Amino acid sequence: MLSARLVSVVAPLLALSTQSTALRIGACAPSTTSARSGVARMQTATATKSSTEVQSLLDANRALVDSLGSIAPELPELTRLRFALAFPAQAEAQSAVRETIAWRAGAGRSIVESAAEAVAKATAGGGWDNEAVRAAAPHAAAINQFITPENIMTISTNAGDLVYVIRASLIDDKELMDKVSVNQLTDFLLYVKEVHSLVVNARSERSGRFCNVVFANDISGTRKAPDARFSKALTESSKSYEKLYPSLAGPTMILNLPFVLQAFVGLFKPLFPKTVRARLKFESAPVLAKLKTLTPLTTDASSRTSFLAEVDKLLR
Repeated sequence: MLSARLVSVVAPLLALSTQSTALRIGACAPSTTSARSGVARMQTATATKSSTEVQSLLDANRALVDSLGSIAPELPELTRLRFALAFPAQAEAQSAVRETIAWRAGAGRSIVESAAEAVAKATAGGGWDNEAVRAAAPHAAAINQFITPENIMTISTNAGDLVYVIRASLIDDKELMDKVSVNQLTDFLLYVKEVHSLVVNARSERSGRFCNVVFANDISGTRKAPDARFSKALTESSKSYEKLYPSLAGPTMILNLPFVLQAFVGLFKPLFPKTVRARLKFESAPVLAKLKTLTPLTTDASSRTSFLAEVDKLLR
C-alpha cells in the first residue's frame, strides 16, 4: 500500500522532466568536455565548417534541410536541421514545420517576439542579464513569485549544453495556480522553451557543436502529487515541446528517486513520450541531494562545479 501511494505521488511529477521551466541561465565557460557523452571535443568559436559537428549533420541531412527551407525560409538553417533530425520522413518534417510556422505567426507570436527581445537585452553587455529575461516572461509578476532560483534553475555545462534542474518539492504549485490560469502558465512555459532554443542555437552556431538541453529532475523531498491545474499546464506545454522545438532536448535524468520506488522504474518509463524514453536515465545525484535549495548552483562556484562534474559522470 505504501509503495502504491508513493508511486501515485511521484509519477505525475515526472512530467516535469520534459519542461524547460527555468529562466536562470548561467554563463558558459570554455571547455573540451561534453556533458552529453564525456567525449572530448575541440570547443572554439572559430572552428572551420569542415571540422564541426553542426556542419557534419547539415551535410548528412542537406536535402531535407533544404526542402524545409523552401516552405519556411524564415526558419534558421540550424532550426531546420533540428526538424530534419527529429522527423526524417520529408512529409512528416514539412507538416511539423508548417505547424510551427503557424504557431509562431499566430498564437505564439507575442511569446516569440518577447523572448527574442529579452535575450537580446540579456546578452547586450556581453554576459547574461537574467532579470531581463525573467521580467519579460508572460505573467511574470505572478509566476516569478513561485518559480525562483531556489526550485528551478538552468545552468551551462562547460561544453555549452544547458542543464535544466528542477526540485518540484520546493514549488508551491497550489498557491501558484490560485494566482494564474492554466493557459497563463502554459504561455510562461512556452516562453522559456523559446528562450532556451535561442540560447542553445546561438551556442551551436558559434562553436559548431550541436548543443542541447539536459533535464535533471530532482525528486528529493517529494511528498505529494502536484496540483491538478499545475499538471494540466505542464501537459499542455509538453505536448508542444517535441513539435515546436524538436531535437532540442538531450538526456532526461530522474534523480534521487526514493529507494522504495526504485523497483517501480519500469512503471514510470511508459509515462514519457517515446522520444524521451530513449534518453531517460534514473540516477542518484548525492551532490544535488545535499543542497537545501538550488540557489547555490549559481551563487557558489564550488557547488556548481561539483554538480556539473556529477552530471558529466552520470551521462557518460
